[in-house]
Amino acid sequence: MYLLINTLASFIQIYTVLLIIRVLLTWFPTINWYNQPFTTLSQITDPYLNLFRSIIPPLGGIDFSAMLAIILLQIVGGGLQSI
Repeated sequence: MYLLINTLASFIQIYTVLLIIRVLLTWFPTINWYNQPFTTLSQITDPYLNLFRSIIPPLGGIDFSAMLAIILLQIVGGGLQSI
């Protein structure tokens, strides 16, 4: 059981880093999201981010849904590590 929880907590940490990289890369308008490795990163992170984009639409060109998604992952990851 400990191995499963530890593996899930590690996965959440890696996924959080991928989300942060995805958000930081959106600051560069010259990135072509149809080229590798950006396509893969987008395919991995966008389904999760789209859940939050349906709740909080972008306001003034700023996407706050990514912050909510990262905060939720941090809460779940912290809860798993405390078990």
